[in-house]
Amino acid sequence: MYAITTPEEADMFIESQTVTAIFKAGTCHKTMQGWGNVEKMLRERPEIPVGIITVVEHRPASNRVAERTGIVHHSPQIILFRNGQPLFELNNWDITLENLESLFSQHLPDVKVEKPQEGGTGNLERQTSPTQNTEPPPSSSGLAPAALEPYKRLLDAYLSGAISEPQFAWTYLNMFREDASLRSQEEFELLNSLFGNPDEHHIHPRAILQHEQENPQAMPLRERAQALREKLAGL
Repeated sequence: MYAITTPEEADMFIESQTVTAIFKAGTCHKTMQGWGNVEKMLRERPEIPVGIITVVEHRPASNRVAERTGIVHHSPQIILFRNGQPLFELNNWDITLENLESLFSQHLPDVKVEKPQEGGTGNLERQTSPTQNTEPPPSSSGLAPAALEPYKRLLDAYLSGAISEPQFAWTYLNMFREDASLRSQEEFELLNSLFGNPDEHHIHPRAILQHEQENPQAMPLRERAQALREKLAGL
């Protein structure tokens, strides 16, 4: 994830690789929901870099994307590019998993999809199974670095200012909710340490955010996120 703050950065990013994505982030709950869906799609397609424009702070960069593409500005908005040319766009409530799946399949069938493991066979479980010897060895901490890459990218986006604190919190907690049951106890405790969780292994993002608001921690979220990012970098 890359923070795009100027028109020049927008042009450079769009032309930096064969396939790129631009996400324009607003400030309402539509952005949080739309970004959650986009993040899930791109998590399964790690070859596609995404540039994030926070529209309120960096409107000239947003205007530059509209100018070069001819696509009317919306926020939230996701635009996919190939060779600098727009392939498709989705706006506002249309940024759904169903619409994204359809358009990615139609326009980007050649992009490799890395689906998450299901049925209780997460990376850690496969690596620790005595009958499976083809996986790379885990790190010295017992955690699987590759399995944590989505969290690293999300933390980087937040710490760089590419996404707002509410967007980060909502996306992080929804991501964790999806794969918490596949985590080892050690990995669960590390990722769960960022927020106060009154329900232990039962992950309910709204309940956790409400608990966080009613029971603020002494250390601000940004500082906790920075500390977690440093821990993940050391794995």
